[in-house]
Amino acid sequence: MATMLTARLSRSLSQLPRKTLNFSEGENGTRRSLLFYSPSFVPVGRRTYADSVNPVGSKAVLVTGCDSGFGFSMAKHLHSKGFLVFAGCLMKVRDESSSSSLSSVQPCDDCSSVSSCPGLWGLVNNAGISTFGDVEFTSMETYKEVAEVNLWGTVRVTKSFLPLIRRAKGRVVNSSSIMGRLANVSRSPYCITKFGVEAFSDCLRYEMHPLGVKVSVVEPGNFIVATSLYSPERIRAIATQMWEQVPEAVRRDCGRKYFDEMAARMENFCNRGSADTCSVIDAVTHALTSTTPYTRYHPMDYYWWVRMQIVTHLPGAISDRIYIH
Repeated sequence: MATMLTARLSRSLSQLPRKTLNFSEGENGTRRSLLFYSPSFVPVGRRTYADSVNPVGSKAVLVTGCDSGFGFSMAKHLHSKGFLVFAGCLMKVRDESSSSSLSSVQPCDDCSSVSSCPGLWGLVNNAGISTFGDVEFTSMETYKEVAEVNLWGTVRVTKSFLPLIRRAKGRVVNSSSIMGRLANVSRSPYCITKFGVEAFSDCLRYEMHPLGVKVSVVEPGNFIVATSLYSPERIRAIATQMWEQVPEAVRRDCGRKYFDEMAARMENFCNRGSADTCSVIDAVTHALTSTTPYTRYHPMDYYWWVRMQIVTHLPGAISDRIYIH
């Protein structure tokens, strides 16, 4: 572990674009500067996976959320590696392009075809949805909708197929997010569910260890561009609907200008994401095939990796000073 961290940090940072973060200190208003290396989409998640892997053979893997994004690419990649892939597709009927592109694997919109499989080696809980909005702008229905898919969907699918995984001494790979390790403004519905996936995965890993089942979590950074979760039009549509449902008192107190700035921040965040999903696909593949898979995988650029270390290892007062104040 120490060797891996040293190798990661010893890379010549002088080659990366730099960014200076300025903040005020205390009541005297003294300006301080903190030098960071800019998020230039240099993925730290591209580890060199050197340990041996198990032969794939005809092992079966179930991947949820294969309509687009990570799941779609993941299903095709795992099939090319020799796995028998069951691809969970919500929009099987409506999105003919996705289902036809997955014709080489086994599209499934219910559990029966997988349950009849003699052995299930791997489960990849990838299905998820997302939204945005400050707490006061977000309805309880939205919180419940996101949790139903991202959190309870992960729990429900895992419980359904865990007996098959346990008998095969296989793998469970849960898709979380950088937002499962650190919170961010206007993302509370999503963050809540991904923090929950992290806790669920830890508990499951403890329980499954004596039984020979390995549980891993993949925590991608900003790959919104690659996952098709948002487009500028979708962001504006969500914002319009959200504003119409906001209580009058909140509208009056916060104002339309603040609301529009929130939507603009989200649109900017989405436009800055990475479109290359290879690091995520590699992480999932390693978790399924390696004899010693990692507990957590971090396919993300340097900015998010450094921010995650600061938020999770330093006192909150320090990380708040850097990223909030």
